[in-house]
Amino acid sequence: MDISVVVPLFNEEESLPELCAWIERVMDANGFSYEILLVDDGSKDGSWAEVRRLRRQNERIKGIRFRRNYGKSAALQTGFEAAEGKVVITMDADMQDSPDEIPELYRMITEEGYDVVSGWKKKRYDPLSKTLPTKLFNWAVRKMSKIHLHDFNCGLKAYRLEVVKSIEVYGEMHRFIPVIAKWAGFGVIGEKAVQHRARKYGTTKFGMNRFVNGFLDLLSLSFVGRFSKKPMHFFGSFGLLLFIIGFLSAVWLGAQKLYCLRHGITAPLVTASPYFYICLVCMLMGLQLFLAGYLAELVGRNSPTRNTYLIAEKLI
Repeated sequence: MDISVVVPLFNEEESLPELCAWIERVMDANGFSYEILLVDDGSKDGSWAEVRRLRRQNERIKGIRFRRNYGKSAALQTGFEAAEGKVVITMDADMQDSPDEIPELYRMITEEGYDVVSGWKKKRYDPLSKTLPTKLFNWAVRKMSKIHLHDFNCGLKAYRLEVVKSIEVYGEMHRFIPVIAKWAGFGVIGEKAVQHRARKYGTTKFGMNRFVNGFLDLLSLSFVGRFSKKPMHFFGSFGLLLFIIGFLSAVWLGAQKLYCLRHGITAPLVTASPYFYICLVCMLMGLQLFLAGYLAELVGRNSPTRNTYLIAEKLI
């Protein structure tokens, strides 16, 4: 099979027939063998009934429905696990991504050797309140990841099948899939300017809180990417540093006291000095951080790595 198109959706009943028909036209015109994986992320409208109807018309349309809303990352991860095409294309269900981009994305993966090709909405049909935070977010991710993409959050992306089978997307990490792929060893990442269409049906499912969550996820991803396999390096380093500072400071206080006693100089009690308690706190905090790193090592070595999502029904 040439292409798997993974479409996460939430309350997109109106757009599904037009989107699937458009994808089918593009695939047939280019002679691709394909499948369309519609992952219903707990929709409350008639989206799943529409998926069933589309499935009866075309068996290459497959559906997976969650029992509740888990988020876009969960939908993408489940779609990746079910995908079989040698190139996996992801796009949103709101008709803002154009299926006409699929042939060129496919060519860049198969002929130019890219592992990941990310879409770039060069001309956006979004309000300023959305585009400005997006630019700031993309700048921060570029600086952190050293991946020079203009639009990390574009839903239209193409992947080599090996990539999606080798990574795990969880929480709200779908924004950072190119970063996750790079850290998994797939470093040939490209970009393509794609058409961004004005929303035709429904309303956006994301509010302003997604930008706050995005920056928090960026910090989390940066930490996990660098220290998930070696948490002791992070906690242990800070813990050891604090303990040494506290211990050496305590030694200095003790040595000062002994010097005063040896030379008959009246000196206050060591415990009467505020520096004694600062030293004590530093040593205790250092010990706690060191133990946190040790426990994190134990947990990391013995915990499962994958999330489980409750699936209500599959049409595959």
